Amino acid sequence: MPGEPIIEMTDLEVRYRDVRAVAGLSLSIEAGEVFGLLGPNGAGKTSTLACIEGLRRPQAGRVRVAGYDLPRGAEQIKRVLGVQLQTAAMFPELTLAELVELYAALYDRFPTRAQVAQMLERFGLAQKARARAEQLSGGQRQRLALALALVNDPQIVLLDEPTTGLDPQSRRGVWALVRRMRAEGRTVVLTTHAMEEAQELCDRVGIIHAGKLVALGTPRELIARHAPPLAPEEAARRQPNLEDVFIALTGSSLAGGQDALQDEEAAWLASVA
Repeated sequence: MPGEPIIEMTDLEVRYRDVRAVAGLSLSIEAGEVFGLLGPNGAGKTSTLACIEGLRRPQAGRVRVAGYDLPRGAEQIKRVLGVQLQTAAMFPELTLAELVELYAALYDRFPTRAQVAQMLERFGLAQKARARAEQLSGGQRQRLALALALVNDPQIVLLDEPTTGLDPQSRRGVWALVRRMRAEGRTVVLTTHAMEEAQELCDRVGIIHAGKLVALGTPRELIARHAPPLAPEEAARRQPNLEDVFIALTGSSLAGGQDALQDEEAAWLASVA
């Protein structure tokens, strides 16, 4: 895609006390693509997203989003960015309609009742407009989080593990919403541990390990370039996939990672949720 990248990170470095979360990461993301940021637990994915969001200031490096440099352009970036964190605080006393109105007001937007109803309808939540978030199923809560991430009609949507803990039907529902965002011309950046999800949704994938980028390309390119040969009996049953690439490059199972960094990131995430 021609033109300036919509997100650009150069020599990004993030530390939590003595733990190095992101170690000189340089990465560009193009407008209109679904980009997957993959890595083991504790690889630095959440810290990288936090820098793009302006929630965390890196110790070194440059972050540029939609033509604005952080932290100087944080206010302008806020207006074009929609964010779904791994965990999101919902005001328990508010209904879904009231939550949409509240989140919109944070961006100086004041939708009419009809517009609120339209937003909830778009995410399959019209019948829950008067319900509270605590009354929703896991899949409904994820759809609500996506709706709230789009209340400001953002150019860029950041999704941090959007389908974790969902049943297969709910997960496929979220996939359909991500595809719709791309069809609308939005840029979507997502982290996930589900390799099938990344392979299905992402135009390109970046794999990070120990805070460094170790591979970048389309899922098909990464499989062709990095997937190890399958044993004959396994090759008779399936084709190489992105999970093979992930394990080959990181030396980790999908549940593996750096425990110290994972604990530090989790503590930080709880403080901002």
